[in-house]
Amino acid sequence: MSKEKQKILVAGATGTTGNIVVDLLQGSDNYEPIAMVRKEEQKKNFEKKNIKTVMADLKDDVRHAVKGIDKIIFAAGSGGENVKDIDQEGAKKLTEAGKMQGVKKFVMLSSMGADEPERHVKLKDYLEAKRNADEYLRGSELPYTIVRPGSLTNDDASGQIKLETKIAEKGKIPRADVARALVTVLDNDVRTGETFEILQGNTPIEKALRGERF
Repeated sequence: MSKEKQKILVAGATGTTGNIVVDLLQGSDNYEPIAMVRKEEQKKNFEKKNIKTVMADLKDDVRHAVKGIDKIIFAAGSGGENVKDIDQEGAKKLTEAGKMQGVKKFVMLSSMGADEPERHVKLKDYLEAKRNADEYLRGSELPYTIVRPGSLTNDDASGQIKLETKIAEKGKIPRADVARALVTVLDNDVRTGETFEILQGNTPIEKALRGERF
């Protein structure tokens, strides 16, 4: 008899990285994705692939979206157009809803530079929003992992990363590798309560995440 899969709500499921996350979860033995969508068309696209959905908008009430959910991956982003409502307040809302529902883990896709927004003039508003969302999650008492990648690319997955609490240099990383990292840290035993940065590197993702702590 197969064990019941954990239900994972993916906020930002229609985005490029979120879409990869959903596909990885769909192919997993342990998890079942629930794609959070805003439009009927998006819902149909996922349902064609036998992926369950929930209709919710991060600018509105999201409490209903978390009912029956075991864990959350927040991979949503406004694309720079509405950073306060989506990247900050939307993340806070979903964190609060997750806390009320008693979800077992909240995985946040953040960004390198979120700890020092003032050093990045062009991205200052975005990084401030990410920092505020990260801080809110850390203070929520929810089990969490915060993943801060460098610049995202659409290159093929390499399966290898560089991981440190703080990486001195700037760099890039394929979205597919970031998605793999987000799914890997869903495991309660992997980096719960940690915030770290990742770039493309030379260490296999599983080893980097499940290996020795910093």
